[in-house]
Amino acid sequence: MRWALRRARGPHWEAGSAWGCPRQPRAALHLPAGLRGVHQAAFPWQQRHAGPPLASAGNNGKGALVPQRWRHAGEGDPEPSFLNMVEIFCGRATRVVEDELVKRLRTPKDEEDRKQRVRGILDTIRTCGHVLEVAFPIRRDSGSWEVIKGYRVQHSQHRLPCKGDVPFGGAKAGVAIDPRNYSENELEKITRSFTIEMAKKGFIGPGIDVAAPDVSTGEREMSWIADTYANTLGHRDINSHACVTGKPISQGGIHGRISATGRGLLHGIENYINNATYMDLIGLKTGFSGKTFALQGFGNVGVHSMRYLHRYGARCICVGELDGAIFNAEGIDPKELQNYKQEHGTIVGFPKAKKLEGSVLEVPCDILIPAALEKQLTKANAHRIQAKIIAEGANGPTTPEAHDIFLQRKILVLPDLYINAGGVTVSFFEWLKNLNHVSYGRLTFKYERDSNYHLLMSVQQSLEKKFGKTSGEIPIVPTPEFQARVAGASEKDIVHSGLAFTMERSARQIMGTATKYNLGLDQRTAAYVCALEKVFKVYSESSFTY
Repeated sequence: MRWALRRARGPHWEAGSAWGCPRQPRAALHLPAGLRGVHQAAFPWQQRHAGPPLASAGNNGKGALVPQRWRHAGEGDPEPSFLNMVEIFCGRATRVVEDELVKRLRTPKDEEDRKQRVRGILDTIRTCGHVLEVAFPIRRDSGSWEVIKGYRVQHSQHRLPCKGDVPFGGAKAGVAIDPRNYSENELEKITRSFTIEMAKKGFIGPGIDVAAPDVSTGEREMSWIADTYANTLGHRDINSHACVTGKPISQGGIHGRISATGRGLLHGIENYINNATYMDLIGLKTGFSGKTFALQGFGNVGVHSMRYLHRYGARCICVGELDGAIFNAEGIDPKELQNYKQEHGTIVGFPKAKKLEGSVLEVPCDILIPAALEKQLTKANAHRIQAKIIAEGANGPTTPEAHDIFLQRKILVLPDLYINAGGVTVSFFEWLKNLNHVSYGRLTFKYERDSNYHLLMSVQQSLEKKFGKTSGEIPIVPTPEFQARVAGASEKDIVHSGLAFTMERSARQIMGTATKYNLGLDQRTAAYVCALEKVFKVYSESSFTY
């Protein structure tokens, strides 16, 4: 479950835009996060009782098994909602994979019966399973009372706990407020009350549903949630602190969580930029060296993405935020810019760069990283984008029409549901750590260090025994890379290694799917296909309860 404090939008809260799209590998790991949202009008409840009709089986080929909502949702709409965007992308993926899904079913033997089963599973995947709406009062610092509304959605419980990401069922939550209008004391009251309301209805717990930070939330809010649950309904549960991830280290958090999304973005780009086949398709040389990149958004994701890409040899030439953008063709130092923003509250006026008059999205560069808001790359500006690689650090920054234009222009788009998966992947590691009640590496750290030391000494003594009569001592000097590992793997080392492996494995799966279905540069459709295949397999093999 991702958890966010949200600003109320008009008289009715817009649920569809409140769910963050894909922080999930992972494409290749499970259900695309966008599918985990709820229907745009789901909170009035009427749409939850009857799903849209399925397309007729006699629709001549492709699309015959795709739910109508996926087939036509928002196609051609210049301003689709975020929910519609996800449905469009998922509908495209379903049309690609539907025939293969029918072939994979071993039973029933009759083809028409297999098609009916595929239709049923696809509609189950599409449909949101559980929606909770709560309202609770808080007393504000002024003495007045206010009723707060919160929402909790479990899109799928095909594999528990719901985590909002891999490898479990999808979930999302939000509170309809603008946190800027509340004091810290009031935010704590809201967070704790919301936790109690979810717990009373069985919508939070280490084996049921696990929260994680999102917009306007962080370690502080996650600590409040964990403490509230552990001291109320979870007071007899030894695993109670596993009800939420993204906590401070002292509260059971994990090293490397804060920078995980940015580091995951680095590894995601790395897997493609070092692939000669894909780089040949877009006309770039492999490797980060000499590459330039532009960054929209300088929050947590933007800061760490910039730092890691800079460390790997790429050069940031432009950074943009809501209040302005800066440019320096020679490169911008991420640490200096971060220090400037911490001191001044803005990147505008940074002395080692000039003000950018145009759009940061349209700056000539090799890699563009939209890491701010959704729907930034649209049909209106897609033809002016000059980057060769677009790495979607934000959720849903590219509309379907813009995506199609990028494919025509041979621009490689690394989709959000894969590329910004680092944070939630490390959240999964934190959840495992909480269940094990021990830090990664603690039980093996000294053993590995001693083993490495004895290995080096054994080699040195063997060489001296063979050649020492004439050469004297033969010291074994480890390389810098091995020296860094001689002492054993720390928790951060294990987290970084696990994240890199997860992103690499997911990239291989997406690339393999793109090749299998002849999708070319369309990595987004390949990612959705990977996700659909995996969720479909779970439903198909576990069958349904009734």
